[in-house]
Amino acid sequence: MRWTWLNNQFVEEEKAVIGIHDLAIQRGYGIFDFFRTRNNKPLYLDDHLERFFHSATLMRLKPPQQKHELKAIIEQLIAKNNIPESGIKITLTGGYSTDAYTPATPNLIIQQQPVVFPKPEQYNKGLRLISHHYQRELPQAKSINYLMGVWMQEEVKNKGADDVLYYQNGIISELPRSNIFMITHEDILVTPVHNILHGVTRKHILQIAKNHFEIEERDISLDELYKAKEVFISSTTKKMLPVIEIDKNIIDGGIPGSCTALLFKEFRAFDEKESLK
Repeated sequence: MRWTWLNNQFVEEEKAVIGIHDLAIQRGYGIFDFFRTRNNKPLYLDDHLERFFHSATLMRLKPPQQKHELKAIIEQLIAKNNIPESGIKITLTGGYSTDAYTPATPNLIIQQQPVVFPKPEQYNKGLRLISHHYQRELPQAKSINYLMGVWMQEEVKNKGADDVLYYQNGIISELPRSNIFMITHEDILVTPVHNILHGVTRKHILQIAKNHFEIEERDISLDELYKAKEVFISSTTKKMLPVIEIDKNIIDGGIPGSCTALLFKEFRAFDEKESLK
């Protein structure tokens, strides 16, 4: 049996339900955040809660608990479920709207489930991406609206790719669930800064990379990305994965690069250190 937090109590996961009048169902309105646990310890929890409350503010939703209260609930959930290696998802919905349009008192759901990470061979193989002209609404909010990413899955599969990269007016932004980086031929680490969700893993990669590379957070064109020395993505569950092809353009021979490998090694060490705090 697995436990879930729903509003003000722990309930069995299969009994955790919300009503059909919630704006999350009626209009796809809500936010969430997601983080990992290792050995029953939440990783980067302060970063994720800070982003969760920032998203709530941007979406004009008021969480029913304060940050310290959420931490206590999460600790209890981890203890009750005892899933040492897991993912925890905090969802805040638009609430039961009287007119199916106006936000109301949000529903808060905290779920925990086992998490699956990419296998080592996925790192060695690298990812193939296609691009799509699209800009997420309110990109700095981690909303539950993944309409385009879900809709694009069939095209991604049909083109033999692994994921889709969004761009607008020739400038890239992000993947549906990941940030993107490139290494230039001058060994400068570059990542988009505008119109993106600022990922927690992205934050720590930039922190680590300062010891090895000059860093630029700026606009990147699709054409510049095609010609990069190396490209990789980051996310909570993927951690870091190299990209070897974008729109049939092969990145540096189609082999994961040494700079990406260095950063991945350093990030794994950083991750391990965080779990021992």
